[in-house]
Amino acid sequence: MVRELAGIDAHIREGRFQRSLSLMAGLSSVLAGIEVGYEHYKGSYGQRIMYTPVILSAALAGAGAWGFFNRWAARTVLRVVSGLTLIDSLIGFLFHVRGIQRKPGGWRIPVANIVMGPPIFAPLLFGVSAYLGFIASFLRPEEMTSHVALLKPRSPYAEVSRALLGTPGIREGRFQKHLAVATMFGTLFSGFEALYSHYKNNFRYKAQWSPVIIAPLLMAAAAGAIRDPRIARSWLPLMSVCAMVDGAAGFFYHARGVLRRPGRRKTLLYNVLYGPPLFAPLLFAACGTVGLLASLMRREQS
Repeated sequence: MVRELAGIDAHIREGRFQRSLSLMAGLSSVLAGIEVGYEHYKGSYGQRIMYTPVILSAALAGAGAWGFFNRWAARTVLRVVSGLTLIDSLIGFLFHVRGIQRKPGGWRIPVANIVMGPPIFAPLLFGVSAYLGFIASFLRPEEMTSHVALLKPRSPYAEVSRALLGTPGIREGRFQKHLAVATMFGTLFSGFEALYSHYKNNFRYKAQWSPVIIAPLLMAAAAGAIRDPRIARSWLPLMSVCAMVDGAAGFFYHARGVLRRPGRRKTLLYNVLYGPPLFAPLLFAACGTVGLLASLMRREQS
């Protein structure tokens, strides 16, 4: 058992976990896609662009699964779909900002309109799945050994890696700072979503404060990990595990909240649509998973 865990750790530190990260990106896109699907359903899909994240989430899930089984798909299909999804998440963020601006009072009454308007950071949170898929496309699959030749310096893929990700060490597992940044921003988006979602419920239960408290602590740990490797090895994994546990507990409470609504299982679809966001806590847990993954990475070469 110890030998197997040591092998897994070696794979992660050397950037040989393309298949696992591809699958993780696909699964997280399913959760995000379901969330955005029923949120846009409540908006009656008033604009055609509201279909794009639903379509792309399915495409990213398929690309992630394909990338798990096929190295070529991970390097090409997953990369393209992830890039398109990242662009779509940015466009969605702009539309959500515009939606808040168009509400009565606009940004002059930000608290009320952010709470009652479209979830402002939800599209960017969806982009975290795409970011994982994009990172996965540059890694090496698990079955490759550490002595396998890396990309040549003049390879087009290496140039893209340097330009978009800022380091040539992605394939060697040297991108701890990148994942720490992703953890920080993903936690910001997810924590903010939890804040105003629970605010609408007037923080009826004390447990609703937990993601609001854990989110800034995890963000601080991720920010510290960017500058100090000791924080990346100690504080970051601790707070990441807290976020993962809290997200799992939150999913249980949200599922229980859905089942306790009038009609219970008889009106399950209605209760899922208008009850607490079912998979939102798991997206918060996914941010913790990214942070834990960052703590296992090697740091970029200076």
